[in-house]
Amino acid sequence: MNEKRFSFGDALKRYARETVLLLRAIPSPVVALFVLSVIAMNILASKTLVQTEYLAIDGGILISWLSFLCMDIVTKHFGPRASTKMSIFAIIVNLFTCLIFYVVSIIPSNADDYTKFNEIIGGTWFILLSSTIAFLCSAVINNVTNWLLGKGFKKNPDGKLAFVVRSFVSTFVGQFIDNLIFSILCFMVFAPIFWNGFHWTFVQCVTCSLIGAALELVLEVVFSPIGYAVTKAWKKQGVGEAYFQFQREKQGHVE
Repeated sequence: MNEKRFSFGDALKRYARETVLLLRAIPSPVVALFVLSVIAMNILASKTLVQTEYLAIDGGILISWLSFLCMDIVTKHFGPRASTKMSIFAIIVNLFTCLIFYVVSIIPSNADDYTKFNEIIGGTWFILLSSTIAFLCSAVINNVTNWLLGKGFKKNPDGKLAFVVRSFVSTFVGQFIDNLIFSILCFMVFAPIFWNGFHWTFVQCVTCSLIGAALELVLEVVFSPIGYAVTKAWKKQGVGEAYFQFQREKQGHVE
């Protein structure tokens, strides 16, 4: 029993060390932009920009492409496990930020009427829950899909074609899953109950997810040259060598 407990504790320590090394290894601008995009998505998703009989689009579409571009960059250089860890870190920061926003929104003030301000920053619990579940699922799917596609490029895995195929396909799939899970949970499950009957139809959820994924993919296409240049620069500069060394030691490649 003692040996098992020690083994579990040792594994937990290795996991914590690996995570710390990873967060140190990923250049801070990418982590900052990624976390910012996740927080912004949560806020902007509260507003429906377009709603017709067959289409509905929320404000999160304007920033979600940045999250997936950052994940694609990190997956390419560090692998899907690292990108998923970064996603979990962003989710934790987002939840903490939402908590601070909520606390501020319920603190009374006699300086002015902050009703609308409090409504915005206070957020809606089911939007936060829906977006968190949707983003976590889509992040894992995006990262694994990107990595698996990369396995198919044996001759030139670091080439532009490989990066483009990996990023574009995984982004479309990930964005579709993210949009679909979020819209179904938020606008079909919770909104009819807590927003006086307001809701999206399943057709609207699917069309929103498809069109949203397509629009977000267009933005990723526009900015993908930047992502490709970043991955090339990271490899040339040896970014994250301490993390990779730890991974090699853990796998027993280095005594």
